[in-house]
Amino acid sequence: MLALFYNFSLDNAMPDVSNDKPTNIIYTGVAGTGKTYRLLQISKEYTDYLTRANDEDLLKQLLQDLSWRDVVCLVFLDFQSQKQDLVKVPEIVNHEFFVAKAAQNAREKNLSNTAWTVLQMHSPTSSQTVTYKNRASQAYFDKDHSGAWYLLPDSMMLLSALSEQLSEFQQAQYDNNASQHAPSQQQRFSMVSFHQAYGYEEFVEGIRPMMAASNQSNNSLSQMSYGIIDGAFLKLCQRAANDPQQRYAMLIDEINRANVSRVFGELLSLIEPDKRVGTANAMTVNLAYSGRTFGVPANVDIYATMNTQDHSLAPLDMALRRRFRFINCPSQPELLPIISLSKASKIPNAAESIDLAKVLTGLNLRISQTLGIEAQLGHAFLFSVHSLEQLQIVLVEQIIPQLAQAAGGQVATLQYIFKDEQQPMQAQFIHDSQTLMNNDISNRIASQNTIAAQHSMFAGQQSYFAQSMHTGSYAINTDLIAKTGEFANTAVYQRLYP
Repeated sequence: MLALFYNFSLDNAMPDVSNDKPTNIIYTGVAGTGKTYRLLQISKEYTDYLTRANDEDLLKQLLQDLSWRDVVCLVFLDFQSQKQDLVKVPEIVNHEFFVAKAAQNAREKNLSNTAWTVLQMHSPTSSQTVTYKNRASQAYFDKDHSGAWYLLPDSMMLLSALSEQLSEFQQAQYDNNASQHAPSQQQRFSMVSFHQAYGYEEFVEGIRPMMAASNQSNNSLSQMSYGIIDGAFLKLCQRAANDPQQRYAMLIDEINRANVSRVFGELLSLIEPDKRVGTANAMTVNLAYSGRTFGVPANVDIYATMNTQDHSLAPLDMALRRRFRFINCPSQPELLPIISLSKASKIPNAAESIDLAKVLTGLNLRISQTLGIEAQLGHAFLFSVHSLEQLQIVLVEQIIPQLAQAAGGQVATLQYIFKDEQQPMQAQFIHDSQTLMNNDISNRIASQNTIAAQHSMFAGQQSYFAQSMHTGSYAINTDLIAKTGEFANTAVYQRLYP
């Protein structure tokens, strides 16, 4: 039911994926208005459902564009994934990758010679076990004194793309074994959540430590080096550039939680629709760490959410505002149910029911009057409420604490929002903590028949407590917390209607 309601309400704001022009949209609104849900719905528009390929097709896709050197490296990486670092030539030649590549090239003879040539050609000139004249400029392999070969630690950084291809192949094989006939998903999107510490290094590119395993003289070693690693946006753009016929999407949740100028860096200008690669005003830049020339493909769309209540966080860079369309996501109380205390009848009796849409509308009306529209509540707070007990829990644990924070704990404001001013204390949602304590002290003094000196002492305590309490501190009615008293009846909640 949730999906049906949301699909109906989002039709006018959902993206047109068939459009060839880049789309930049930020969905704004208060907490609980379904902004993140919109991103999840959008992600489905950038998801392809495919029939799984068989293992033979997967091998073909993996190997068809690889050289013999790449295939041999892939064999070593596969053995490493199985915790085997030392490999002998017969094991290489009999590996499924090597056999499949030979079949693709219609090769049946001299396969061992091919493996030996690749290994020796790409060995280091400093090798103590390999003598070979026509070495390549880049070394990948070396041999120990037992005749077993291993990957050089320095080559691991060069094989990161190959390693990623192997991981994807292994995952595809696992999926095939798990379910031969289930549809697989190909996602043409990347989703990230911004936060205060999120930066350029995670989004575009940055220097990161890398661990590489190696074997020398049969001793397993682990070496750490540093390399430039692509971030989430750069990876997505590379995929999009290699697949120009399809549209790709970058989904960013809570975009205003990070310093957007720092996160996007020099890409801030490149994301403008008319600055994309292939357009009339196309722009490219040299990336900060790698120095590579880069431009944002025209088939990359960017969608983000922004919580307008986050005043404590850095404001959204104004430069970003002219690069995005802003779509407001209002609260939708019409999606909320009516809960009934009468279980005998399927038709809610007005006296025995609570209309959550009216509760939310009434609260938001008074919140707007006192705290402003940006302090309003989203419908998601009450969307999963289907009983009086659930409503009581949400009020105590979520709604009242959030409003108290927005109101700075001011009792008068909270009591106005919950229509407590003219109500007896037992029916008030919000109590003044200081009043409660003063009443408690007065009751204790009145109940004791003490001498004048003792009375003076208690009066002094009363004055001390009154001065020590923070003005305007609030307390939630203990009957609401215990779900008893006036709060076991519908009338106290119906009071919250507009």
